Amino acid sequence: MHIALLSRNRNLYSTRRLIEAAEQRGHTARVVDTLRCYMSITSHHPSIHYKGEEIEPFDAVIPRIGSSVTFYGCAVLRQFEMMGTYVINDNVSITRSRDKLRSLQLLSRKGLGLPITGFAHSPDDIPDLITMVKGAPLVIKLLEGTQGIGVVLAETNQAAESVIQAFMGMKANIMVQEYIKEARGADIRCFVIGDKVVATMKRQAADGEFRSNLHRGGTASVIRITPEERSTAIRAAKAMGLRVAGVDLLRSNHGPVIMEVNSSPGLQGIENATGKDIAGMIIEHIEKNAVPVRKAPPKPKG
Repeated sequence: MHIALLSRNRNLYSTRRLIEAAEQRGHTARVVDTLRCYMSITSHHPSIHYKGEEIEPFDAVIPRIGSSVTFYGCAVLRQFEMMGTYVINDNVSITRSRDKLRSLQLLSRKGLGLPITGFAHSPDDIPDLITMVKGAPLVIKLLEGTQGIGVVLAETNQAAESVIQAFMGMKANIMVQEYIKEARGADIRCFVIGDKVVATMKRQAADGEFRSNLHRGGTASVIRITPEERSTAIRAAKAMGLRVAGVDLLRSNHGPVIMEVNSSPGLQGIENATGKDIAGMIIEHIEKNAVPVRKAPPKPKG
C-alpha cells in the first residue's frame, strides 16, 4: 500500500518510526506537510495539491496533526476522506478529542469515570464553581493547553479564586477539576488500537511537580492495568470515534477516571517503556482495515 503521514516534521520520533514500520512491512510511505497541502473542493473531482502539483493517490493516511494546526489539519484530512482514502482517525474524532470540554461531556454521557469538572463564564460564579469540585486543592486547566502547559494546581480556595479571575480577565477558556490526591502524581497511559489496549505505561511526575507529562520531566515504567481500567480505555476511545488513541487515566478511590483522550499519542515514551513495536501495530491495523485500490508507486532510487 501507499501510505501518507500528515506531519509537519519528518524528524520526530513518531513520524520516523511509522515510516520505518511501513517500509519494513513492504509498503511505501511519504511524509506530507499538512500546511503545504491545499484543496480543490468540487462536486466531481475533489483533490489535494501539494507544492504545486496534485498529490498522488494514497491508500491510507495517518494523521499526526499538531494541536496548533487542528483546524487546517482537519480540513485537509476531511478532503482525503471525501476522496475515499482510508484515514486511521477521521477529522470528526480528532476535533472531538481536541476540545477538552466537549470530550469530557461526551465521555460523561457514556457513563465513564471522570474527575468532577466545572465550567463557568461569569466571575460571579467562581465561589460556587470551587465548591462544585470539592474545593481546594483543585486543578485549573486552559482548554487550549497541551503537554501540561496551562495547567495549574491551586492549593487554597483563595489561590484558586485569584487564578480563575486572572484567566477570566484574559478571556481564556478554562475548566476547573477536582484534584485526585490519591493518584500521587501518577497517571496511566493506555495505548488503544482498534478495540484493544496494546500497551500501557505509568507516568510518574518529577519531585515537586504534579503533572506527569514526560515533556515536563515525568518518568515512564511498565504497569499492569485492571480489567476495569482496560474497559474504560477502550470505551473512551470508542466514544471519541478514535481507532488509535492514547487514553490517560488516574487511579482514584472510586475507580479509574479519565483525564484525556489523545488522538495523536506519541510513540517514543511507550515504545521505550514497554519495548513493544507500537508503530508496527498501527501499520498492521491499516493492513487489516484499508482496502488497497491502486498499485503503490515504485520506491524512489538512491
